[in-house]
Amino acid sequence: MGARVIAIDGPAASGKTTVAERLARRLGYLFFDTGVMYRAVTWAVLDRGISPEDEAAVVDLARSLSVDVRPPGVEDGRMYDVLADGRDVTWAIRAADVDRHVSRVSAYPGVRQAMTRRQREIGLRGNVVMVGRDIGTVVLPEADLKLYLVATVEERARRRQRELEARGEPAEYDGILRAMAARDEYDSTRPLAPLKPARDAILLDTTEMTADEVVERALALVGR
Repeated sequence: MGARVIAIDGPAASGKTTVAERLARRLGYLFFDTGVMYRAVTWAVLDRGISPEDEAAVVDLARSLSVDVRPPGVEDGRMYDVLADGRDVTWAIRAADVDRHVSRVSAYPGVRQAMTRRQREIGLRGNVVMVGRDIGTVVLPEADLKLYLVATVEERARRRQRELEARGEPAEYDGILRAMAARDEYDSTRPLAPLKPARDAILLDTTEMTADEVVERALALVGR
């Protein structure tokens, strides 16, 4: 029997989101990018006129807000439905003002704790591929299969540069490389849920692999 709960972690641009989305589609599972939950909280903060800098108010809202992620109910290109207190905010959470404030909101320990609990609830429904930075270590340590994707920081910077260029955005390689190395250092040394592979995670170095090759490797590990 295949794995019902699959956790995929790794640093930025290691390929985890692309692989998770394709793997979920192949398995008929829910693709769950946990980052959307922090976006939903940020959207709700702004929608209610709360200052993103007011940590106490933001945490209070995160604890009371009902955030859910479900398979897509509308055929408009979405990969899932994101609901905040029952309201469909799937596209609203991609707004520019949410982009500007989500890093601050997601850094609050109280917000992370509230969202971790909700992520566990969704993940334990089963038939899910969950992607993030602390899924196998914190959110779902009992996942049936844990994958940890890595790649050299140079390759990851090149991937991010190509992504930005494809969207017509400025993309200077040296700057991206410095920023990515700094993010790696921050993520791996932060006191709350640092970025690291779970003890029983399977490491996949994607530096020389295409996304499809990684998906095929993952499918073999699932047993499909």
